[in-house]
Amino acid sequence: MTRRPALGAAAPWVSTAARLVLAGVFVVAGVTKAVDPLGSVAAVRAYRLLPAALETPVGWGLPFLEIVLGLLLGVGVGTRLTAGVAGVLLVGFLGGVASAAARGLSIDCGCFGGGGAVAAGQTHYTGEILRDTGLLLLALWLVVRPASRGALALGPAKPPPVELGRSAPELRGVR
Repeated sequence: MTRRPALGAAAPWVSTAARLVLAGVFVVAGVTKAVDPLGSVAAVRAYRLLPAALETPVGWGLPFLEIVLGLLLGVGVGTRLTAGVAGVLLVGFLGGVASAAARGLSIDCGCFGGGGAVAAGQTHYTGEILRDTGLLLLALWLVVRPASRGALALGPAKPPPVELGRSAPELRGVR
């Protein structure tokens, strides 16, 4: 009888795929908004969720936050923390889209540039919610299992575990 590999052996590969998918989505979303910051501000404004004084800073800053998150995930630096921040951002995106749908707004999400008012019936809220939910699940996976292939390891190497009950010479291999 053939045994399937345990999740433990596959987990770093799943984490690698999750990290790279999230990285790609965040970089593409950020770049497409960064090249049109006024469009990004218009998209933020269309949700009618923030005070007017915050619409412009959020519209200008959000693309660069997405790019930074994408780049950090792409190289695998601080994966757990970065995925956690990405997850919080995705919860905010999900809340914004769900709120727009519940309030009957006809807007393009502006997720990949553009955004703002669209004709009635031209919204894609269900697809946007499903996409962002899938991305949120990837981010949550990385919070739980951040170890992945090809990630940069910064900081000191992890010291070997200390065995209790053994003397220092034994630990060094000296008798």
